[in-house]
Amino acid sequence: MKELMQKTLREAGEQAEIKNYRQLSGGSISQAYLVETADTSYFIKWHEEAPLDFFRQEALGLQFLQEAKALAVPKVYTWGKHFIVMEAVTGTSSSQTEEELGRGIAALHAVEGSIFGLEEDNFIGELPQINSWEGSWLPFLRNKRLLPQIELGRSLGRLQSKRSEKAYRLLDHLDEWVPDHNRPVKVHGDLWGGNWLPGRQGHPVLIDPAVWYGDPEFELAFTHLFGGFSNTMYRAYEEFHRPDPLFEERKPIYQLYYLLVHLNIFGESYGSAVDAVLNRYTRF
Repeated sequence: MKELMQKTLREAGEQAEIKNYRQLSGGSISQAYLVETADTSYFIKWHEEAPLDFFRQEALGLQFLQEAKALAVPKVYTWGKHFIVMEAVTGTSSSQTEEELGRGIAALHAVEGSIFGLEEDNFIGELPQINSWEGSWLPFLRNKRLLPQIELGRSLGRLQSKRSEKAYRLLDHLDEWVPDHNRPVKVHGDLWGGNWLPGRQGHPVLIDPAVWYGDPEFELAFTHLFGGFSNTMYRAYEEFHRPDPLFEERKPIYQLYYLLVHLNIFGESYGSAVDAVLNRYTRF
């Protein structure tokens, strides 16, 4: 593995010999390594069976976020079919980190696009994420987010009989809870507590994006699903974006997308959470 890491660094333009390297825990898709030379530390993700364009899309996603100038992202040195080489993010949180994170997410959500989606499809986890352009929010949510995961779940046997029936019924009645609009903004796309880190001097750094131009409430809903964000962060965010009074009523619908993704990747351990959302909105 050391020889493989050395070859990977050569592709990034690093000629120095590896001094230390170790595999990091926590990655559910790729193997992750902290690699150190005499002068520099690198973070390398390796996936022998990565889908086509997997790491290219990660690099493009980080560039998308960097262009917003809202929060820091790690520098990408190079990427290939099976790997991506980035700067290592090292740091500890300060008393200002969570506040800066909230304001940074708010700044990201202030960068508007013209329509919903992205130039190319990318990935949510290891699953394809459909990003073809749509002029308004409701059809994008229905046809590019929820429907593909429902259909994938059916093909995998995750959505059968009543679960499948309720999912399609919810799609038919989305407009009862979700308002249509045409204000897309930049979103990280996979913003849970594990996808940001404290960097130098405690400044927050975003990692592992699944970017597109979307509804900021959709992103905010996911931050509430698995936790990892403090009240300080939310208060800082709300200085710039006050939540709509009806957000709580539709929040589980937005979370359903991510629950379906987890159901399709990890299996029935997420089935009860999916059922809870479907049951809430299909009692008619």
